[in-house]
Amino acid sequence: MRSVLLLPALLVWSLALHAADMTKLDIMVKTQGGNPIDRASVVVRFVEGRSYVKLGKKIRTTYELRTNQEGRAKIPQIPQGKIRIQVIAKGYQTFGQIFDVNEDEKTVEIKLNTPQQQYSAH
Repeated sequence: MRSVLLLPALLVWSLALHAADMTKLDIMVKTQGGNPIDRASVVVRFVEGRSYVKLGKKIRTTYELRTNQEGRAKIPQIPQGKIRIQVIAKGYQTFGQIFDVNEDEKTVEIKLNTPQQQYSAH
């Protein structure tokens, strides 16, 4: 009788543990002055960390989306670990960095630089 009760408890516990291995990301893209940048292209990719397998199914590890008018892009779920965030916006330098994410929810603020002047040696 104990094993019958123990099995559902273990299943619920393992699901709770696995749910803790996922992160919801909120990415804010702004100018150096703090103004939001809308329609910036954001690519978020899981690089390394936790397992790719969730109850026998492969989970999504890459998202490609654009920021809204507030400069925000929301990622519903991505595995915790090392995550690469790349941002491309017209009129700004391309941004790329790897972040260590171990929280259930995380907000990442990214400030883009304007392009630098190009100089010629000739």
